[in-house]
Amino acid sequence: MSSYSEEAIATFTRWAQAFNDRDADAMIAEMHFPHMRLAGTEFQTWPTSEDFRAPQDDMTKALIAEGWHTTITKSITAAQSGPEKVHLVIRQSRQHKDGTEYNGFDTLWIFTKIDGKWGVQFRSSFLANATQAYGASKPSF
Repeated sequence: MSSYSEEAIATFTRWAQAFNDRDADAMIAEMHFPHMRLAGTEFQTWPTSEDFRAPQDDMTKALIAEGWHTTITKSITAAQSGPEKVHLVIRQSRQHKDGTEYNGFDTLWIFTKIDGKWGVQFRSSFLANATQAYGASKPSF
């Protein structure tokens, strides 16, 4: 595995811990903006870190309402890597407090290195029927 892949995986690991801690600032520290996500066939974007930060309390409430307790990473593989971009293929599992999975999904995360810092800048997710994308806008291409 390349050092680029290892750095992207470490960045993802910090982001995932921040997501579970519901720490928006720590998630943002591992991201680049504008940030985009492709969910199904719909693009979602957060132009700035504040666009991402602002709705996180509502996202937390919605996660709790669906029975979420934690998200674990079942697998993570670097599919492609280079000095400025890494593609990670990830299997995620949203789980209830008792550890049962209620939503497992595959996702592709693209990390970019900008100004010497790795951060996730694009995600493509197969997450369905669950809380997601709070605060995102739909870009007009």
